[in-house]
Order: sequence, then structure tokens, then C-alpha cells
Amino acid sequence: MQTAVYAMPPPLPSQFSQSAFNRSLNGNPNTLRTTLTTRKRKRPQQYTVSYSEVQEVDSTGKVRDVIVIEDTPPPSTISSANSPISPADSRMFTASYQPPVYAAPIRTRARAAAEAKGVAGTSSTVQTQTPLSKKRRRDPADDTGAVTKRPAHGMQYAVSAKKPYANGRGAPRQNQAALPKDAACDDKEGHYIVAPNDIIKARYRTIRLLGQGTFGKVVEAVDLQTQQRVAIKIIRAIPKYRDASKMEVRVMQTLQQRDPRNTHKCIHLLSWFDHRNHICLVSELLGMCVYDFLKENEFAPFPRQHIQSFARQLLGSVAFLHDNHLIHTDLKPENILLVKNDYRTVQVPVSGKTPSGRTRTSMKKRILESTDIRLIDFGSAIFAEEYHANVVSTRHYRAPEIILGLGWSYPCDAFSLGCILVEFYTGVALFQTHENLEHLAMMEKVMGKMPERFAEQGARSKPEFFTKEGGKLPSLLRVTDPQSRKDVKACRSLEQIIPPNDSINCQFLDLVKKLLTFDPTERISVKEALKHRYFSTHVPNEF
Repeated sequence: MQTAVYAMPPPLPSQFSQSAFNRSLNGNPNTLRTTLTTRKRKRPQQYTVSYSEVQEVDSTGKVRDVIVIEDTPPPSTISSANSPISPADSRMFTASYQPPVYAAPIRTRARAAAEAKGVAGTSSTVQTQTPLSKKRRRDPADDTGAVTKRPAHGMQYAVSAKKPYANGRGAPRQNQAALPKDAACDDKEGHYIVAPNDIIKARYRTIRLLGQGTFGKVVEAVDLQTQQRVAIKIIRAIPKYRDASKMEVRVMQTLQQRDPRNTHKCIHLLSWFDHRNHICLVSELLGMCVYDFLKENEFAPFPRQHIQSFARQLLGSVAFLHDNHLIHTDLKPENILLVKNDYRTVQVPVSGKTPSGRTRTSMKKRILESTDIRLIDFGSAIFAEEYHANVVSTRHYRAPEIILGLGWSYPCDAFSLGCILVEFYTGVALFQTHENLEHLAMMEKVMGKMPERFAEQGARSKPEFFTKEGGKLPSLLRVTDPQSRKDVKACRSLEQIIPPNDSINCQFLDLVKKLLTFDPTERISVKEALKHRYFSTHVPNEF
């Protein structure tokens, strides 16, 4: 590790006290300038990949050297391979199923992001930012206020000049001497370079890349000791992601100790280790995430019987977390894995046109053979008594109290679950937005007007989002951007989204309403939601 050399002031003669020296310095301001002459340093050269050398002092007084890498934008997500298509089933749907109408292109989150980018130059009352690509972890960059992370307790940092890596590629490895000089295991963003038949930790042979996100990569591998296939989550060699992964290990070990038989359907950790400066988490190999299944199924909604099964499992998993004083904070379809990808295909009639403009009378719909799921990604989970960041959750599933800066706790998970259940029913995200004021306006269009007490709290915390009605009651500002007004106007109320035309929909609508409540103190808890009459209602098989 290189060190910067500074010219130090000469020691004071013993006959001079510190106070006398200070008085002489005050009398002649040039004294220090003539006595302490520092050497000018050249401006450090700029490199494409750079890091900072950091000395870290923990609570025990031990000093260690760490590397801080400049962060990079999140890479795009790679979907996992499809499972083989099973033979088509000739059974048709029942009248209770309402297929999607193809009169216009389906507005997905990716399309919403593209539209937001297209109107970035238009005028608006609140400054907007270009939306980022789809993420697996929370990202406060899409909010108007930046979030500052506090360092770990007992840590002190001293940053020196920046330099490139010796190999010029990415994060340094723990045992560089044992590797060939031309070996490069990282790319410039700190991601592990995955290659088929690569041996990790002398035990796991990689097969293929399953997915990639901001946190790192997930690969399929064979355990050479047991000959079983596993999934390995390889974290980026960047300190903040390494720290988050260690928190994830701690959470997963806690959950596994308290639920060894996995009755609560949270993914179990088989092992973890540090490989070439990458934290690796080994777990069982499961199917694709629910979002990828929706995407490959052309965003067709799930059957109502499957929605009930998903809801019961998810509420049970989150209730287990809350019983152990944990808040997931990043619930979304991407963090829900199917245990198996097997499905059958049925032909269902539809009316309208396809996104390309062609008339369509029927479509193929995939029906899962099994609805077993597992809750994953505890890298953002936090114990209730520990430090809470200002902004958590992925934008589309973020609770209103987080947007308004009112603090958050267990109820934010319940709100995210409400958004997810509506997405299962319609096939697309409930709130497709990338801007705070537009998001709140959409909530009022879907959930009804914000309660007076909650609006008053929000107006005190975020006055830029509110105005005064008659000089007394706070009211949410109206969006002025034309595209935002159009998007908000296109939102439908929960009664329109889930028409209460039978007892199943009536009970489902009532549950969703209680989950999607503005005030977190009045929002139903996940344990109370498990006792809702919706779960005692029989839902027949529609296919």
C-alpha cells in the first residue's frame, strides 16, 4: 500500500511553550509559511477504473486496509433459460377469467421507463430524473433527495490518493500471487467473469449464467462433492455490496436456524465463502422468478386459484420474518422464485388487437403445474431495531410513508404485498411511475383520497408535494406535466381493477384494500391478513 508523504513542522525547542508559539504565529502570519513548506503534488492521473485505499479502524482498535471502488450503473438483467414446453391442454377457461384486451400495447414497467425518458425535457413542478434500468435492489437515485449511508459503528476512514488496479480490470483478488499474471476474474464494474466449467473454491463447477443484477451474478453450478446442482450468488467485489451480502448471510442463517424444515418458504443457505474477493452464497437450484414467468407469458394474469395460493405463501413467509423482528423492505415479483418452471399451455379466446395491430381472437396461456414458491434476496432486509435508511423498496412497490419521509417499519412490507397481489391479478405493475409526485397522485386515483391526518403529516415532512385547500387542509399538488397527467388519468380505482362480481373477487378486493392503506398505523398486518375470509373462500380451478 502506497502512502503519501507530508512535510511535518520542525519540533519546537524546549524553551518555547505551545502558547508562546501560537502568539508568535499570530503576530507574524508568515512564520508558518516560511517554516513549513510543503511539497506540491501533481494531480493524480485519471483512469477508467480506479479505487481508493482506505484504512479502517474497527471498534476493537484493529487497523485494516480495504479497497473502495467507484460505483457503476446497474447492468441489465439476463433471464434464465426456459423450461421445455409441455403438450398443449385442450381445456378452456371459465367465465370468471377475464383475458387481457389487446386494443393497445401493454404498458409494462420498461415501457413506462421509456416514456419517462421521452418526456424528461418537458416542464414539471417537480424535477424528474431519467429512470434507471430495472433493478433487483433498492435504488434511491430515482428520488429527488439523495440518501447518505452511515458507516458501520466503530469504523473510521482515512482515504488516500486514487490509483488504478495492477491488472487494470477490476477489484483486487485476495491471493494475487497464486493466480497467473494475465488472469482477470473481474470486469471493470467489479462483476465476476463467469465462464463455463470454471471451478469455484475447488468444489463448484459452473454451468451457465442464470441472471445478473446490480448486486452481482447468479450462476448454476455442480457441487463436485455431492453431484447436485446448486445456485451460487456471486456478489460484486465492491465494499458496499460485500457488506450487504454479509448482512444477507446473517439474516439467512437466523431464518434457517429458526425454521430448519423450511415450512415458511424462505430460501435456505447451503454455504457461503469468499472467493477472489467475491462473497458467494450457495443455495438450492430453483426455477425462474415470478416476474420472468409473467413476462414470458405475455403478462397474462394468473388464475385466481394460483393467486390465492401465492398470497397465502407470501403472507406466511413475511409473517415469519416479522416474528423474527426482520423487515424485508424489497418485496417484488423478481424476489419470488418458482420452485419448478413446469407448465402446460391452454388456448384462451381474447378480443381486440395485438401490440402490432393485428386482430387476435385467441392466445396461448401458460398454466403452472405447481404454485410452490420461495422468498429470496435478503440483502436489503433489516432488523427492526437497527438503522433504517431513508429510502427503501423498489419504486413500484414503495409505500407512501417512505415517499413522504415519515419513517417506515413492518407495514411497508404489507403495502408491497398488496401491490404484488394486484399485479398477479392484472399481469402488470399497479404503479408504473418513476417520479414521487406522480406516484402519490396515482395512489390517490387507485386507493382514494389521502386521509386528512396522514396528509397533514406528509405536508409537514414534504411540503413541496402539498398545497392548502382553503388555507386549512393540505391537498396533494396536481401534476402539470402532460404525460404525467395522462398516466395518472389512465389509472383505475381498485373497484374497477378488481370488479366485485362474485364472492371470490369481493373477498380479494377487501384484502387488497386493507393492504393498500395510506396510513401505516391503520394498515392490516400480515398476520391479520392470513386470517382474512379470502383464504377460507373456495376458489375453483378455472383451467
